[in-house]
Amino acid sequence: MGGRMTSTAASENLIPEVRGLVFFGFPLHPPKQPATKRGDHLAKVTQPMLFLQGTRDDLADLKLLKPICKMLGDRATLDVIEGADHSFHVLKSSGKSDSKILCELAHTTADWASKLE
Repeated sequence: MGGRMTSTAASENLIPEVRGLVFFGFPLHPPKQPATKRGDHLAKVTQPMLFLQGTRDDLADLKLLKPICKMLGDRATLDVIEGADHSFHVLKSSGKSDSKILCELAHTTADWASKLE
């Protein structure tokens, strides 16, 4: 499922067997329309959440997402990928390849998941 659908289901306790949620680019708002309404339900999610977000993601302004993650406290971990867009594509000038970014995402996710109770 997509991030918002999954987190909505979790906020309604429809997937209690899920031990944690990983968002590969949480869609906080439509492109170029910064808002936080799409994240309001996250306060009701009881599972740990990992947010993997690029600094160039048009669907999640980090100035809006960071306070949400802070409000969620220990339930939220935010990992910011410098220069990545919503699909985790990076510019060639970053010195990294898309495949290198995907490997980093996989390692970050595996490390986070290994710490879940």
